[in-house]
Amino acid sequence: MAGARAAAGWVHWLGLALAIFIADQFTKVLILGYYRLGDSTYVTSFFNVVRAHNTGAAFSFLADASGWQRWLFTAIGVVAAVFIVWLLRSHAGQKLFSFALACILGGAIGNVFDRLLHGYVVDFIQLHWDSRYYFPAFNVADSAITVGAACLILDELRRVRRTS
Repeated sequence: MAGARAAAGWVHWLGLALAIFIADQFTKVLILGYYRLGDSTYVTSFFNVVRAHNTGAAFSFLADASGWQRWLFTAIGVVAAVFIVWLLRSHAGQKLFSFALACILGGAIGNVFDRLLHGYVVDFIQLHWDSRYYFPAFNVADSAITVGAACLILDELRRVRRTS
């Protein structure tokens, strides 16, 4: 019975990762369907919707490389996804840790899927201040990865505090 609960626990986290992946891909399909590359819609004084293509990693790291980075970042994403699934199976009962991993997994698979399908990651959320200082465009997958990373840090801080 305990084994069945453990299996159900990690599958539950895979379900969250799948939901994040679906939300990410749905929003990207909308952007690809309604925006041309570079199109932008002003939403608020600090937020625009814009269609951008990122062939690099975070903050367009290596975006200007000759194309090899597509396969490198795809391979890193696939290896990370396999490792995360292994961690989820081993730690499904650790709720915050598993939540963080599921967020990172869903986001990583969303961006890997883009790289395989398009050769780039579709970004569309653009934050700015004073219409002069723009944060690089990002997407739902990037947001999930960021939330997951923050939760991993919080989980580790809580763990260290408990053992002190």
